[in-house]
Amino acid sequence: MTDMEKIEPGKYVEMVYDLYVVNPDGDELVHQVDVENPEKIIFGVTPGVIAPLEKALDGLKSGDAFDVKVSADEGFGQYDPEQVAHLEKEIFEIDGKFDADHIKAGAVVPMMTQDGFRLSGKVVEVTDKEVVMDFNHPLAGKEVRFVGKVGVVREAT
Repeated sequence: MTDMEKIEPGKYVEMVYDLYVVNPDGDELVHQVDVENPEKIIFGVTPGVIAPLEKALDGLKSGDAFDVKVSADEGFGQYDPEQVAHLEKEIFEIDGKFDADHIKAGAVVPMMTQDGFRLSGKVVEVTDKEVVMDFNHPLAGKEVRFVGKVGVVREAT
């Protein structure tokens, strides 16, 4: 029997985890990745893997557990007030009528920038003239914690 493969650059890795926001009064579960739909990455290659999580995974084997705290700076970034936009209500009209069913405080709305980039924004407020939307990542400015387990580790194909 061969040694179990370790996570190293170029390996295909599947993992499951619970993602928590770290609050002074305890951690709050905000997202779960489960065995039916694991997160799949090519270690060291897939872009967007949070650096401290990637560092914690390095050298782990299938079945190993991980528990990583990540600061806002290393995770989803600091909250940026510049990412809050005041948009004219006309943008949200369908056949000349404002879409009040979908555009209301708390709603997350898929949008597209002028150059065709898709992003989601959260409606903060709807006034007589405008819709205030926040395009910050929902976890911006928050310390988070990944608690999970490594699944498959193998050569990438």
